[in-house]
Amino acid sequence: MAADGPGRLGIGIGWRHELDLSIARLPGVDWVEVVAENLHAGHLPETLVALRDKGMPVLPHAVSLSLGGAEPLDTARVEHLAEVTRELGAPLASDHVCFVRAGGLDSGHLMPLPRTREALDVLVDNVKLTQSIVEVPFALENIAAVLEWPDAEFTESEFLRELTDRTGCLLIVDVANLYANARNLGTDPERFLDEIPWERLAYTHMAGGVERDGVYHDTHAHPVVPEVLDLLRELRRRTEPPGVLLERDDDYPSDTELAAELAALREAVSP
Repeated sequence: MAADGPGRLGIGIGWRHELDLSIARLPGVDWVEVVAENLHAGHLPETLVALRDKGMPVLPHAVSLSLGGAEPLDTARVEHLAEVTRELGAPLASDHVCFVRAGGLDSGHLMPLPRTREALDVLVDNVKLTQSIVEVPFALENIAAVLEWPDAEFTESEFLRELTDRTGCLLIVDVANLYANARNLGTDPERFLDEIPWERLAYTHMAGGVERDGVYHDTHAHPVVPEVLDLLRELRRRTEPPGVLLERDDDYPSDTELAAELAALREAVSP
């Protein structure tokens, strides 16, 4: 099942209730992404409806589908994503390459998958089922992790390439997550950028973080560090991303600071 991307998006920002008034005022915001679980069809926030109604793309991004989990897919969560997607008139919906539930427990975090053939088969089946319910192009995002499972049969880029080949899904490349994994796991982000199937790129994510006690935390509560901007420039040398999204989830700065970060993202991907 092949899927076309959402087209040229430009520079965007994650919609949050704490930023709803700021987003309308910020210069250079071309689109927004919103956490799907924070919305309810028929009761969308007025400020989000206003953005949608003026023609700004609003893309739902799920965090709870647990598509890599070994338990049967919770299709009620997928139906909710589909309802929100329809009401937003969104050209794309998404989640993550991860699991969040096992044995009746919820981790509260996006957990990495074992990169094995068996885990890939499970993920592929769940993605195909999700695609059949959501009925718009569907994308998956790479996550930040503090551990890797042993006995991997694929590199991350190989795992993602086979996933896209078998499902036709798109990819959201989170550049900040690539940097976090390089810092914490010793992975090679430039190798990832060399090997990823760029023809499947939907858009990219950018976010800030901070180091504490030798561990880099992808906090979404600090400014984007220069090294992550440099990695975005490396990505731009390989492809022109259809969209770049700034995520901020806590310690919200002033409109001026947000505008400066958005301008820095635009500069990093300019020709």
